[in-house]
Amino acid sequence: MPSPQQARAQASAITSGQAGPPPEGSTASRLRTLFDGRRLSPGQRRIAQYLIENIGEAAFLSITELADRVGVSQPSVTRFAAAVGFGGYPALRERLQSVARSRMAGGPGAAEESGGNELQAAVDAELENLENLRRDFADPGRIIDTGRELSRSTPLTVLGLRIAVSLAEYFAYAARRIHPDVRLVTRGGSVAYDSLLQSREAGGTWVLAFSMPRHAQETLTAVRVARTAGLKVALITDLALGPVADEADVTFATGTGSRLVFDSYAASGVMCAALLQAMTDADPERTQARLEEYEQVADEYRFFLKD
Repeated sequence: MPSPQQARAQASAITSGQAGPPPEGSTASRLRTLFDGRRLSPGQRRIAQYLIENIGEAAFLSITELADRVGVSQPSVTRFAAAVGFGGYPALRERLQSVARSRMAGGPGAAEESGGNELQAAVDAELENLENLRRDFADPGRIIDTGRELSRSTPLTVLGLRIAVSLAEYFAYAARRIHPDVRLVTRGGSVAYDSLLQSREAGGTWVLAFSMPRHAQETLTAVRVARTAGLKVALITDLALGPVADEADVTFATGTGSRLVFDSYAASGVMCAALLQAMTDADPERTQARLEEYEQVADEYRFFLKD
């Protein structure tokens, strides 16, 4: 069976958006036909509804990820697969992926549902992630508290490995404007362990870690090393549950765009900016002094072009 990324590579080629063969029924109606007539519990109906509404992403989720998204247990997902006529979740997912590939490749019902092409569908998925994040921001208490803790940690370590390097580099670059000692870790293994241990010995109290699909084993190991050393961990990831989240002291789960071959991280980028804002607000005098000093240096050495 191909990996989720291989499947997406096969299904998400950019096309002209021109209409293909006449639709034989929307994706939603095909899934409802698959689920209709089954005796489903309320929890199982929630799973079915989630699959109908999010088939493009849901078809490529692991059983753990699907259970987390719906808010049910893994055994509930297994029982759901059996209830709709499959021998287990892998068999159900294979069928769902077939439906999703047909939709993303412009098969039956694709144009009818999206009203646009594959790139527009990817933007739509990210807009949904941002809307979910907006709802989470209705209560900013955890962000404010975490920003205060990150601001106080000197040094502050930022950890991002593999695909998460870009998010970690962005956060660290901006954080250095407002924080006196930010240490960026983008290599795993013993190099990461050395950096984490040195950060703790230097007086650091927190690590901000990033973990994005596909979640790296070395990220989990590095987070465990940080905790063993006595550092607390704030995590930005796409899953509220899972091995890495289990090790974190505070987790911020933001959806990732998965309609194209490689994921996009619009919501994760906004979450980074929100935490940076919280750090800024935690010590406004230090922030103002550092920004003013930086602007003086930038002007003196002409870092930037004149607008």
